[in-house]
Parts: sequence; structure tokens; C-alpha cells
Amino acid sequence: MHRSTKDPPDLFTLGHSPDPDDAFMFYAIAKNKIDLRGYRFEHRLEGIQTLNERARRGELHISAISIHAYAYVADKYALLPCGASMGDGYGPIVVRKHPTPNAQHPTPNEDIDAREVLRSCTIAVPGRMTSAFLALQLFLGEFDHLVVPFDEIFDAVKTGRADAGLLIHEGQLTYARSGFEKVIDLGEWWKRKTGLPLPLGGNVVRKDIPPPVWRDLSEIIRESIDYGLAHRDEAVRHSLAYARDMGATLARKFIGMYVNEFTRDYGETGRAAVHKFLAEARAKGYIDVPIQIDFVE
Repeated sequence: MHRSTKDPPDLFTLGHSPDPDDAFMFYAIAKNKIDLRGYRFEHRLEGIQTLNERARRGELHISAISIHAYAYVADKYALLPCGASMGDGYGPIVVRKHPTPNAQHPTPNEDIDAREVLRSCTIAVPGRMTSAFLALQLFLGEFDHLVVPFDEIFDAVKTGRADAGLLIHEGQLTYARSGFEKVIDLGEWWKRKTGLPLPLGGNVVRKDIPPPVWRDLSEIIRESIDYGLAHRDEAVRHSLAYARDMGATLARKFIGMYVNEFTRDYGETGRAAVHKFLAEARAKGYIDVPIQIDFVE
């Protein structure tokens, strides 16, 4: 057991989503599978929109947040180099109900621009601070939307409260069996447009924590990710408790999508993706603060 400073705090609040990829990432910390260097962690499991709001108030020591939200909390938090959720050629999906056979409801295909389909829609979204919402703004421009909890988006579209829904988390894999069709995959679109992965989420640490402790925390989280990747079966079993509507096969697939080489370290490509995503949103007026991106080195 060792510490980088003489008197750092020994209990840290750690916020993350109750989702299988986050559960996988933090499994080794939650179950004391690695050396925690004498630190203790109080896990706060909350939806990403709530975590974004708490980060704006500086409430948690360490938190998963949307990359979109990071633009608004860079004065309080630095990005850890590990823990990113990036969609490399895939990402949040906009869906709608399957049209009835006689309905005048065009199906997006090679000949129909998805933008034309969506411009007349009210779209259910999981929060205005999510990266999915910002990506949809970059794709579509301003659009009519309805904010609902991420796990109520299917219901909002089924009941007609919204014409389409913006899916994050497991909905990206389960929409077809729930009776929906894809209009656009925003991660696929972003990859075609920029050649970069779509940066969705990251882990941040509060700047009032001493920098040597930042580095300890970063190493602990990276070791937790590495442990999960090296002990995938047991980490997936742990994560199944958070896999809404997913069995082991789908949960394993979902985890594989969002716990990858970018999760271990952003690298040059991941950092370029964050800069591109936020800078483009700032240039188009969807982010109204100067872009400042600070990584823990």
C-alpha cells in the first residue's frame, strides 16, 4: 500500500452509470480485485444526465460524464486518460416505429436522406447534455425534441409522444426486436464524415484533488479496466446485473463495443476525436462556452 502524497483524502465518490460497460470497467474496484493503494471508493450509480448535472455542480470526486458535458465542467474537472466510451464506426441510433403496410411512411435507404425523414419529427432524447444529443445536432441541425429518461424512449415513441427516438446504451442492440427500425447510426455517420471515432463518454477527476493523487486514481482505474479485459468472463457475469433486457451474449457484445483500446487510453486518435467533436459543435453554435480540454498526464 502506498500513497503519492502524505495526506490525500482516502474516500472518493465515484459516479458512473448503472450499465454493463461501466459495471465491467469498475468491477475490479468494486470487488477489491486490485491494489487500491489504500483509497476507498463510494460508488454512485446514476443515469448519465444526472451525472452530467452533478458534475456541473462539482459534487463528485470522480465521475463518468458525457464528452458534451465536459465542455461545461472543464473549470472543475480534468479528463482521465482512461475510461473513455467511444463508438468507432457505430454509436447512438435514431429509430422510429416500423411503418404499417399501408402507411405513407418512407423508409430510409440509399435513395432517401435520413435528414429529410427526421426534420418533420419530434425526437425523444435522453438529455440535452448527452453526447448523443450533440451528435444529432451536428447531423441534423436544430430539431424538435422531447427529453425523457433514456430507458423510456421506446415507450415515448410507441405511445406517439414522439415520432422517433435517440437511443443510447443497450437500446442500440435491442431496438429491432422491440419493433423499431433504424433511421441513422450517428457513430457510423461521424466516422464517414471525419474518419474518427465518436467520443461519447469519459471519466473526469476534480481539479482540487492533488495532481499526484490524480495519477494514482488514473492508474487504479486503468488497472480495473485491464483486470476486466483479462478476466472477461467473471467481469461480464458481474455486469449482467446491470444489463437491462440483455442476456449474456448481447451484454458481452455491448461491453465489447464500448470497452476497447480507447477505454484503456484515448491515444492520439481519441484525443483528436474529442477536440474535433467539441470544436465543431462550438463552431456551429451548439456549445456556447470556449473549448478547454485538460487531460491528466
